[in-house]
Amino acid sequence: MALDVRCEVKNCVYNKNGSACGADEIFVVSHKGTKASNSEETDCKTFKPANV
Repeated sequence: MALDVRCEVKNCVYNKNGSACGADEIFVVSHKGTKASNSEETDCKTFKPANV
């Protein structure tokens, strides 16, 4: 399991120190059911907008 999770979405409530993800868990889904061919076919459902 990955120890370091990076995220470039600056307005996510879990974004820490500019690129580290501070969420307890990450939930990623595919646009095409349960399989994806590349990263463009996926989304992070963990994202929550920060109150900026």
